Amino acid sequence: MAPSLILKPGTAWSDAWERGLAAAPEAFHDDRVRNLWGAAWRSDGRALPATSPVDGGPIAGPPRLDGTTARQAVRAALDAHRAWGHIPLPERAARVSATLDALTEHRELLALLLVWEIGKPWRLAQADVDRAIDGVRWYVDGAGPMLEGRTPLPGPVSNIASWNYPMSVLVHAMLVQALAGNAVIAKAPTDGGVACLTLACALAAREGIPVTLVSGSGGELSEALVRAPEIGCVSFVGGRDTGARIATAVADLGKRHVLEQEGLNTWGVWNCTDFGALTAVIPKLFDYGKQRCTAYPRFVVQRSLFADFLAAYLPAVRSIRLGHPLAVESPDDPPPELDFGPLINAAKAKELADQVTEAIGRGAVPLHRGALADARFLPDQDTSAYLAPVTLLNPPPSSPLHHAEPFGPVDTIVLVDTEAELLAAMNASNGALVATLSTDDPATYARLAPQIRAFKTGHGTPRSRGDRDELFGGFGHSWRGAFVGGELLVRAVTDGPPDERPPGNFPDYHLMP
Repeated sequence: MAPSLILKPGTAWSDAWERGLAAAPEAFHDDRVRNLWGAAWRSDGRALPATSPVDGGPIAGPPRLDGTTARQAVRAALDAHRAWGHIPLPERAARVSATLDALTEHRELLALLLVWEIGKPWRLAQADVDRAIDGVRWYVDGAGPMLEGRTPLPGPVSNIASWNYPMSVLVHAMLVQALAGNAVIAKAPTDGGVACLTLACALAAREGIPVTLVSGSGGELSEALVRAPEIGCVSFVGGRDTGARIATAVADLGKRHVLEQEGLNTWGVWNCTDFGALTAVIPKLFDYGKQRCTAYPRFVVQRSLFADFLAAYLPAVRSIRLGHPLAVESPDDPPPELDFGPLINAAKAKELADQVTEAIGRGAVPLHRGALADARFLPDQDTSAYLAPVTLLNPPPSSPLHHAEPFGPVDTIVLVDTEAELLAAMNASNGALVATLSTDDPATYARLAPQIRAFKTGHGTPRSRGDRDELFGGFGHSWRGAFVGGELLVRAVTDGPPDERPPGNFPDYHLMP
């Protein structure tokens, strides 16, 4: 019998909250967080109840503003933007560096908040914080050449991002935007991460970074955060439906934009014999339950290799470790090494489970179904937000799992017989962020890879969003607007020569870097 687990002492949500209150009393108040606008923390907005995906317990929810107040916040951000743009780069860099030092000091608290708010295992939560800090330091060190001959945008950058990477995507982008001379506005994700983001913004605001942090529904705040004339650029990370609405708005207004959207990232297997490498990488592909924009939920496999593929895949997927991110056997134990914990909420877990059941009912073949009974949980813990790994063969075309990213631990496999079928299946979502093709023959890879509609394609290895000087974007409907990463991120949020055309997907042109 497995030993009974306990919550690691000192890591409860109440512990994290008290530490946040002590670290930033201006931003944390009683049982709620505040909005930050007009250079002041404000207890406005209607605080909604929220629960942690980890155990269903109550946590702080986002204090949602109305559209009128959001417009006031945007106008105040424009005033801050005009003042900030006149501050010399060395002073801006010094303030951003001081912010990074403060984030480093509070690294473990930021990670603990991420664990409770979005369910990240301890290792991955720390990595999210570290990637934000290390990535922005790279820009601070190299800002001079990147910004030579460039000026800030006419107005602040509005950031609307999903909940899965509050630090390494959202805070990272905000600090680079500020380094480039822009005031920054962030909409707190509705589904989670508001306390972590609030602490990060409090540390930045103390150093004089012109940051605005507001909460609210997208429909209520879009008029201010997307359409307002004061906004110089809209930066969005999220799903295609919301992204398409924003894309229409910014195209009508001729506004600078960076819209990272979802796509079905695929892994192709064709004339391949190195299945040992595949076995080694499968568990890593389940990091954070595949709740990542660069996750690989679809394998496209040559039919004649299917038996070899299963022999490599099934032992690996059966080794996946999941459970409560802070459950330990004894008080002195470190947090457990897990591949993932809960999904973002119980509703998402149920939605995916229902899609799996429906797909099987319509003909998909279940090749693997994990069991929560094998996971690490506290006694009598709420596990409604958890979903064990599932693998389906040939999901029917009528199923969302056939053509859309599940954003959860559900893999689908499609079998093909020809190269044409391979490419068609790998391009099922009309554009993706990343893809991989496993094949022994370099010439085959060189011939097929350019026909895969993904911004990055790996040869037998996974691709990621990248750090520092690695570029990032998407093909087709997975990306609209300017590409980012390295110098391109700086170019996306600054003005250069009058005839400059930034690389990206725009209504009137597509330009690769």
